[in-house]
Amino acid sequence: MQFTAQQVATLIKGKIEGNPDAKVSRVAKIEEAGEGSLSFVANPKYEEYLYTTHASIIIVNDNLEITQPITPTIIRVPDAYSGFAYLLEKYNEMISQTGKKGIEEPSYIAKTANIGKDAYIGAFSYIGENAKIGDNVKIYPGCYIGDNVVIGNNTKLFAGVKIYDDCVLGNQVIIHSGTIVGGDGFGFAPQSDGSYRKVPQIGNVIIEDDVEVGANTTLDRATMGSTIIKKGVKLDNLIQIAHNVEIGENTVIAAQSGISGSTKVGKNVIVGGQVGMVGHIQVADGTRINAQSGLSKSVADPNTALTGSPAYDYKSSLKSQAIFRNLPELQQRLLKLEEMVEELKSLLNHQIR
Repeated sequence: MQFTAQQVATLIKGKIEGNPDAKVSRVAKIEEAGEGSLSFVANPKYEEYLYTTHASIIIVNDNLEITQPITPTIIRVPDAYSGFAYLLEKYNEMISQTGKKGIEEPSYIAKTANIGKDAYIGAFSYIGENAKIGDNVKIYPGCYIGDNVVIGNNTKLFAGVKIYDDCVLGNQVIIHSGTIVGGDGFGFAPQSDGSYRKVPQIGNVIIEDDVEVGANTTLDRATMGSTIIKKGVKLDNLIQIAHNVEIGENTVIAAQSGISGSTKVGKNVIVGGQVGMVGHIQVADGTRINAQSGLSKSVADPNTALTGSPAYDYKSSLKSQAIFRNLPELQQRLLKLEEMVEELKSLLNHQIR
């Protein structure tokens, strides 16, 4: 498909500087873009490429100051990153409207399952008893949808996703390949002989609207009740969400993080990669947790920034790091002070005699 600068600017409500008839047919990173490419600059580190790029159209922030002559057509918007993301979203919608539909063979769909209009069921997929699949749902090859599963409209499951019995997915949910929703929570009761008895996990997982879950992530079903992923949550690849966890609206969690059972994470929380959280704690709204941190207790104050293991206040940690870097010098100063003290003591003893 080909678009003009005028069409792009209209879609993202931007202001054009340059040729409104400039045409693009693809998107590219600014440092690699060629003629006919659309790109964007949101990070100041990439502003230098504005003057060397061969892109035809570039989306930039309203407040970007251009200090040299440039050849591409510029489209100014309040937030270039969000504007570019919105553009890609709309382009994706256009493609999906002409995307796959229908039921491929071989696949199995239980007679009691309800499939919405314009759904796509890929080959080798399994749809269980009483499952309800919404309109425009895309279920790619090799997916498993258990009994009584509910999937909302416009949801997309990539190849190899497994949704266990009784789980509920909202509208516009995206789940990437290899993810498992509704596996048993890690519940085992220790016995007097040292063995463990499995505690049946009879709850489910509820994923609300506009959630995206990365590849090979696991969301365990609740022991009783529900594990809940609320509206707008974004989960990266390789994340473990344990039983009865609740994650608040618009929270984002980076790869290789793990949240233990019954922990409640607030809304608009940002969690870096490889973060671990113990079970049965609460994390306040707006908390920011640095990568590789370990959270061992509840966070009561909203908008707290944490780092380290065990995690503690981010600003305090920076001060501690500054001191740590200076430890060799501080040690030398301490040794010199000790020598001075010994010399003074020796001098005093000599005078007393």
